[in-house]
Amino acid sequence: MTPQSARPELCARRGAGELRLGGEARDSRFAHRDTSYSAYSPQTRRSIAAADRSAAPPSRQLAGTLTWIVELWNNRAEMSHGAARFQVVLAALCFATTGTAQALGPSDTTPVGVGAARILVGGVLLIAVALARRNLARKPWARKPAAVAAAGVAVYQLAFFAAVADTGVAVGTIVALGSAPTLTGLFEWIVEGRRPTNRWALATALACAGVVLLALAGGEADVSALGVALAVTAGGAYAVYTLAAKRLLATGHAPESVMAVAFGIGALVLLPALLATQPTWLLDTDGVALALFLGIVPTALAYLLFASGLRRLTAAETSTLTLAEPLTAAVLGAVVLAEPLSGPAIAGAGLVLAGLISLAVKPPATAVARPRRPRHDALT
Repeated sequence: MTPQSARPELCARRGAGELRLGGEARDSRFAHRDTSYSAYSPQTRRSIAAADRSAAPPSRQLAGTLTWIVELWNNRAEMSHGAARFQVVLAALCFATTGTAQALGPSDTTPVGVGAARILVGGVLLIAVALARRNLARKPWARKPAAVAAAGVAVYQLAFFAAVADTGVAVGTIVALGSAPTLTGLFEWIVEGRRPTNRWALATALACAGVVLLALAGGEADVSALGVALAVTAGGAYAVYTLAAKRLLATGHAPESVMAVAFGIGALVLLPALLATQPTWLLDTDGVALALFLGIVPTALAYLLFASGLRRLTAAETSTLTLAEPLTAAVLGAVVLAEPLSGPAIAGAGLVLAGLISLAVKPPATAVARPRRPRHDALT
């Protein structure tokens, strides 16, 4: 089944053990049957969805695409940790397309304006997905974690771009991306009482060392105390956002609902920042295309995958796995933008990859020695 064949109104009512079309029946062909939608075979369901696809407007087709992705990942009750790690790495691959897309977009954009527009478009799409699945108001929301998650989204965007403007891309990226998993593990230990494992510490150290080499390979470092402080603030905001999202997921909220609340409120906070940059680039076709791409791929799609993986993993491990982003960004820069990869960049990519592999690969189980059975002649 293709993504476009999923209709937004399709919702799962797990409490009743029934999968059916939301609201009243939309297809008169099945109105006379007193049969739940789940009773039909998968082939029949695909036929119904295919019949609806052609009549759906483009906006509903886009929401249907994202809803199909949510169904793909969320309807796996026994998802393994390996699948959850794969989701987070896929999210990091989506994150990495941001820089390449911005480089190919209009030249009159500003980092703050692009970041705010990305969150605004992504927040609207995430809300549309949550509303299509009808689980946004299914359970009461804890106001404090929801507010903290939204604040983390907004503060990260503002602090990171301010750090890059003050101390440069290299140092800002190193400190922000490097501090995020470390602070996430520390905060999770303090708040949740979950001590990070030695394997996580080794993987994070390797990946962070790789990020340093990747960032330094892109230009000379220009250290500024204020810029470093802003970058650490961005890393801390990312850690706080991850922990708050994990808390909301643990209470039973769906990943798309958690992301909709965090990015919906975060978009409202960032709207004045977007307007302050005077985003005239949004009046151009290329500018609109850039905002839509950044809102769909590295925001809505990426954070749906991120939250789905976070539901099964610890916040510390999830944050470390997202360090695949600078590795992918370097590869995209070399392939799409023809940027040369120096020796330090290749070495940094290898360290990041080694850290991710060491975190993803399950360590061998320690063999437990069985007590030997006494020999019969030894007892005589």
